[in-house]
This record gives sequence, structure tokens and C-alpha cells, in this order.
Amino acid sequence: MYGFEAMTFNIHGGYLEAIVRGHRAGLLTASDYNNLCQCETLDDIKMHLSATEYGPYLQNEPSPLHTTTIVEKCTLKLVDEYKHMLCQATEPLSTFLEYITYGHMIDNVVLIVTGTLHERDVQELLEKCHPLGMFDSIATLAVAQNMRELYRLVLVDTPLAPYFSECITSEDLDDMNIEIMRNTLYKAYLEDFYKFCQKLGGATAEIMSDLLAFEADRRATNITINSIGTELTRDDRRKLYSNFGLLYPYGHEELAVCEDIDQVRGVMEKYPPYQSIFSKLSYGESQMLDKAFYEEEVKRLCLAFEQQVLYLNSLASIICCNNREQRKPEQ
Repeated sequence: MYGFEAMTFNIHGGYLEAIVRGHRAGLLTASDYNNLCQCETLDDIKMHLSATEYGPYLQNEPSPLHTTTIVEKCTLKLVDEYKHMLCQATEPLSTFLEYITYGHMIDNVVLIVTGTLHERDVQELLEKCHPLGMFDSIATLAVAQNMRELYRLVLVDTPLAPYFSECITSEDLDDMNIEIMRNTLYKAYLEDFYKFCQKLGGATAEIMSDLLAFEADRRATNITINSIGTELTRDDRRKLYSNFGLLYPYGHEELAVCEDIDQVRGVMEKYPPYQSIFSKLSYGESQMLDKAFYEEEVKRLCLAFEQQVLYLNSLASIICCNNREQRKPEQ
């Protein structure tokens, strides 16, 4: 922490700082993951997790267990911790915590709209939504036929409303338009979150800017790869890139004209932080890219704990790290 920030930090942030450091100590260790890899049944997983902070959430679950039950209970732990921290938070921390949920809201909106398009049951879709991304009118998303209705009938009263300004069209909702909507919303959300962190200044601005820039660059890379061979034009692709990050603006110009994965690799290897990620991949290979980005993200999240009394970054990191832990049972 810089300057005089540390002098008054404990007035508002001391308690939550201690809570976050405690949660960090409760993250699964490398030894835990090694033991989980040896488990042959879900009951074995439950038995091992009983010695961790996930134990109280699984102890009353009867056998036979299901994978969805483990994921649900692990997610419940994260939600309980988040709600406790939000209740204790004052500004600007409370706003910061709310920003963290917006990504889950976007994912939930896309899940409901896509599922409805393919005639899935709404209740089944709601059960798959992330709890941190729920809002009152989410169930009514199924009635929308285009972006304009989606905004007017449902999203106008949610925190996502300001991000919809570039999405509102009268075009029908199909798979392509829904994916464009997702990436446009994420672009607006990341840019807004980035500006908020910059206003906070100090160590929070420094660390969070790095984390958000990495996310923006990762999304730009994925958008490029996923749009190769589609009807998306170079200009359309460029509009979906966030206006910040290590790749902005020159890397974006090069990514917009890429026509295969090797050209994307050539662009990314010009930037030293991403050379190590692509060095793990064979030429022409993209299937392992998500895993390589994922591993790099976890390293950066862990580094956010290394400065003392840095609770905004630490809160973001502990929530994201918990999210990453809960991906393990699904995988």
C-alpha cells in the first residue's frame, strides 16, 4: 500500500482484510489437489473435503452423491462468504464487490436467452445460473424476442442497463447475435470496471488494472479465434475488443485481420507476457489455449495477495480463486 493509505486503512478495511486473509488460508493446497486426483468415487472426494472449509457444506449430504451436488455446495460457500463481506463493506468497497458480480449476470442472461432459443425449460436454466449473477426479473428473460425487448422488458432496472446501449437492435435473437451481445456487454463492463479502479488510484489501481487488462487481452484473443471462418467482419471483430490492455491498440489491429490460429500466435508472441502462454502450444493447436490462459490467470490472482492491506485486490482474488476451485469437480 502506498503513501498515507495505510494510516487510516484499519478504520474501514481492517476487519475485512483479516477475513480475506483467513479465506486465503482456506484455499485448497497442492497437496489437497493431489489427494483429490487419487479419489475414485464422489464419496472419496466428500471425505477428503470434510477436512477443509468445504466440509460443513457437504457433511449432511447423503450418498450416493452427484457431481452437481458437490459443485452446488462449494458454490454456496463462496456465496455465503461474498454476502458476509458485502454486508460489512463501506464505499468504495461495496461498489467494488458489486462490480465483481456483473460478469456472472452477463453469463446468466446469455444462458437463459440461449436456452430459451433452443426450447429448454426455464426452471432448468435458472438452476444452472450462478447465484452471484441472479436478479429479480431474470426469469422473464424468456419472453424477449430481440435485443430491444430484452432491454425494455427485463434489463432496464438492472446494473447491466448502461452496458446495453451498443446492443439495442431490432434483430431477432439467434446464436450469432447472442454471442455478439455477450462480448459487447463484457467489453462495456470491463471498460467500466477498469475506469472505476483507475479512479480509486494507488495500489488497487495498479494491481486491478493488470488483472483487468489480462482479461481484456484474453477475451480479444478468444474472440479472434472463435470468429475465424464465420461471417463476422474485421470491423465487427474490432468493435468487440476492449479499449485497454496490453494489446490495445496495435495488437487489436493485427488480431482483427488474422485468418488462422498461427497468425494469432504470431501477434501474441510479440508481447513478452504472452510468449510463455503460447510456448506451451503446438503450432495450429488452440484446444489447450484456455487452460494456458487459466493457469496464467491463477498466478496473477495469487500475486495480488503479496502486498499488505490491499483488500480490494485481495477480495477480487479470493472470490476468483474460489471460482477456480469450483471448476475442478466439473472438470
